[in-house]
Amino acid sequence: MSSKVALVSTYNRDGLADFVKVLIECGYEIISTGGTAAELRENGLDVIEVSDLTGADEMLDGQVKTLHPHVYSGLLARRAEDSDMALLERLGIRTIDMVVNNLYPFVETIKYPDVSLEDALENIDIGGPAMTRAAAKNYLDVVVVVEPEDYTRVGNLVRTGEVPLDERRRLAAKAFHHIAIYDTAIASYLDNYSAADENTQNEDSILPEEVSFGYNLVKRPRYGENPHQSAGVYATTGESGGIANAELLHGIPMSYLNYFDADAAWSVARSFAGFGPHTAVVVKHGNPCGLAVREDQSDAWIAAHDGDPESAFGGIVAFNESVVYETAHAMEGLLLDVIVAPGYSDEALHILRKRKRTRVLQVSPHSTQPIEVRSISGGALVQQPDLLEDEEYQNWKIVTERKPNNDEQIDLWFAWRACRFVRSNAIVFAKDRSLIGMGTGQPNRVTSVFLASRVAGDSATGSVMASDAFFPFADGLHEAANAGITAVAQPGGSVNDDAVIASANEAGISMVFTGKRHFYH
Repeated sequence: MSSKVALVSTYNRDGLADFVKVLIECGYEIISTGGTAAELRENGLDVIEVSDLTGADEMLDGQVKTLHPHVYSGLLARRAEDSDMALLERLGIRTIDMVVNNLYPFVETIKYPDVSLEDALENIDIGGPAMTRAAAKNYLDVVVVVEPEDYTRVGNLVRTGEVPLDERRRLAAKAFHHIAIYDTAIASYLDNYSAADENTQNEDSILPEEVSFGYNLVKRPRYGENPHQSAGVYATTGESGGIANAELLHGIPMSYLNYFDADAAWSVARSFAGFGPHTAVVVKHGNPCGLAVREDQSDAWIAAHDGDPESAFGGIVAFNESVVYETAHAMEGLLLDVIVAPGYSDEALHILRKRKRTRVLQVSPHSTQPIEVRSISGGALVQQPDLLEDEEYQNWKIVTERKPNNDEQIDLWFAWRACRFVRSNAIVFAKDRSLIGMGTGQPNRVTSVFLASRVAGDSATGSVMASDAFFPFADGLHEAANAGITAVAQPGGSVNDDAVIASANEAGISMVFTGKRHFYH
């Protein structure tokens, strides 16, 4: 009888046969299940069915096969405990020294948009996580391998005669991460499936008492925000869209801040579909400094660039539609760090690939964000995303003597939506569905108005303004009036609203109260 036993049961069998050959050569006896056993036999390898080990047939279409005392006693028995080993000897139970396991493809299954609940539930693994946990718990005596990428490393160590304790600990930690991410994907799927039912829409379903997050490392930037910080890009388990999963079609590797700014730009670009077919946005340091919507994509780019040409240099640019030749041609001659779009024409790519350092990023528009998470010391802040409803403007209240005309109404709604993506205290100047000036991140609102008017310059005359929160005093409105603003959108709700409204009436400015604040820190 062999001195060591490996229990092998995997869904992903890449490289498995070669690894098992190494184990057999090193004296392991292989116990396996179902399809895994069949494939190993097809490769000429001797395996014993798990039912021969347990003396029990597989049940419920293979759902119950490793869930047996002989399996778990063999995994959990502590070799240094005489009582454990005496029990196994008395009952005729063999120790299991290695588990090679990965799980049913639940994550891959739920990526299909039309997947049924029945199919999703069918692909929830039960026995796999249980025996992997048991092996990982007893890593002092059992080696657990869950990733094919570890086969070569572990195989080489087995050949030396021993897998060291620190390596067993590393593999055990990876196993627990593997299971935790798997369980998180299941919980998130069921949370979202429940939230899709209108009858379950309530605060508890959106922000449950317990929440877990599953992320997989997908890329390694050279460093974080600064060279002394390490960094990684992690994708949400089961998610295939968004910037984390974007494809780099051309250019030097993305940096941490490239990802940060690219995500900011992509979020803006995809949110302006109701204003026209083509949106172009330029982002610097997380803030949109240029933004425009037009019927033609190249016109949208030109208008976005002209909103703040100085800041556009070295910026991150995003489009909500595939980039065409005319747009790529119009961008020639300007240094850009990243270009983000859902696609590119062949002619556009030909032009863009002439750039030496610009990253050309293709991103899938299909991504979800049920909650937002921000780390703080000791934990995290979690909230619902701040979403704007397409018809939200219909609930605005005109509070001044002069009503905004049709063009002003369109630009007010444009500016209000743009303001959502500018860091507080946020002020946006807009004209003709274009961002022409913005003030951001200031400790007082009047300074943000001053900065927005300075960027807009003479273009501020006849433009509209949006403020992410109310004006606590009339000084910000005075500054805007001096710049030439004709209409304002702001939440209202200040104790000084009457004074602000009176100031607007005196200047002949129309003003609407949106009734909603959009802080963005």
